[in-house]
Amino acid sequence: MLDKLASLEKRYDELSAQIADPEVIADQARWQQYIKSHAELEEVVGVYREFKQVRAGMEEAKELLADKLEPDFRELVTAELTELEEKREKLEQRLKVLLLPKDPNDEKNVIVEIRAGTGGEEAALFGADLFRMYSRYAERQGWKIDIMNSNLTDLGGVKEIIFLIEGKGAYSKLKFESGVHRVQRIPSTESGGRIHTSAATVAVLPEAEEVEVEINPNDLRIDVFCATGPGGQCVNTTQSAVRITHLPTGIVVSCQDEKSQHKNKDKAMRVMRARLLDKFQEEQREKVASVRKSQVGSGDRSERIRTYNFPQSRVTDHRIGLTTHRLTEVLMGNLDEIVEALITTDQARRLQEAV
Repeated sequence: MLDKLASLEKRYDELSAQIADPEVIADQARWQQYIKSHAELEEVVGVYREFKQVRAGMEEAKELLADKLEPDFRELVTAELTELEEKREKLEQRLKVLLLPKDPNDEKNVIVEIRAGTGGEEAALFGADLFRMYSRYAERQGWKIDIMNSNLTDLGGVKEIIFLIEGKGAYSKLKFESGVHRVQRIPSTESGGRIHTSAATVAVLPEAEEVEVEINPNDLRIDVFCATGPGGQCVNTTQSAVRITHLPTGIVVSCQDEKSQHKNKDKAMRVMRARLLDKFQEEQREKVASVRKSQVGSGDRSERIRTYNFPQSRVTDHRIGLTTHRLTEVLMGNLDEIVEALITTDQARRLQEAV
């Protein structure tokens, strides 16, 4: 591990010199490439340098303890050595995590799809709650949201909504949200005061670049039609809505939120690329490993991953056994505790596999 870290530090120093070279700066494409590589190494090199400083401090403390010291001074040095040893262990663990192979999708934007499941109107209202939750979480992270397509109910529920979240590391923090989210509460439409259980499904897809997914135009069928639902005078009067079908896979994407047919087509193609990339990557994963149960959730969209229980103000993530009684805060977008726990569990699993 130390040899690898030393090699990364050397590469980091080389890049530092290159991005300051006027000749490289003049070549913007190369300069941008070096800047990106430099940024990717910055954290691990910073932690490695701190690790080396701690080790040097430990060696110095051990040398002092080898000499004859006054009892009070020896006690101080011993305490410092203990503190440095604890710090070294933490830094070493962090370095192991930083050296784990990175998910190539982690830094990408994400396309999130929420669909009402069992529960009728109550499921649609819960879908709207989930959309607000992710929207507020994105705002807390400083990310941008763009609705690609939506199908709303008269009561403000969400039958289906597809939206893009743009921001650094969006996929790395939201990739474990795919699955079935279940809610237990007394619906506003329930007169008898009975608790109902409803569900909505969430799919989180990394946004695909055009170079990652090559789509043959001959494989697409594009239909245009009049938009439905709220939207002003353009609804049902102009053919601005777009439906794209990928004939080889049967994947269908519709977008109608924009008044412009061109904008709807562009958004639909972004969703189509993301769904095709997800399909291709899933097929590759299945070839590599037939069993994925060791992961934090199987990634199966039919898997029940979380329950939101209103009577007990409780949120439970079933994959990692995490329960919090901060339901209101979670639905307000305060997902940090859950997201960090999922990431930590995944890192621990991958570290164990690496060992």
